[in-house]
Amino acid sequence: MYRIILLIALLPIAAALAARWWFGTRVLAEDGGHPCRSDLSNWLPAPGDESIVHRAEESADEFGRQLRLKALADWRAQDPKAAASREGARRFGLAVPPLSGVIAIFALVVGKVPVMGALAIFLAATALAALIGMLTLPPELAAIHRAAKKTRETRCFPDRDDEDAVIRCAAAHAWDAALPPILRLIGKSGS
Repeated sequence: MYRIILLIALLPIAAALAARWWFGTRVLAEDGGHPCRSDLSNWLPAPGDESIVHRAEESADEFGRQLRLKALADWRAQDPKAAASREGARRFGLAVPPLSGVIAIFALVVGKVPVMGALAIFLAATALAALIGMLTLPPELAAIHRAAKKTRETRCFPDRDDEDAVIRCAAAHAWDAALPPILRLIGKSGS
């Protein structure tokens, strides 16, 4: 029975890691280092940024991160319920896999489950968190799309290539953040 649970859990984990690599990590590796120049009169600092000096030249990775933060702040203001739901899914992915790991270890130590069972419990919880993270991603991508549209309209980036790279990096950051932190660690150690 534990082997079946293990196999079923590995499918969404593998799919989530593959999607993160294709839409997130790969894009950040290709476009993230692209040097970009913004028009600071139109490019407002990210929410919570208290820096006095802002740089007009950054990497597409950094501008993409800032664009994602702006999109999330706008989304929270426009549709707080949907944004709170996405944040709840993120917190679920943050808490459930480590908690299930602790429970699995305790069950293993007291002899209630074999090693395969403990691994199956942990991977099933991680798969559930990854699945929820991926299923709640489309509204965040839509918020980034709306923010990208505003960025295009206000001509924050004089060069269209810079603008495109920043928008791709913003979406890539969303894909990267959709996975539970434990899977992001696995992905980083594998790359």
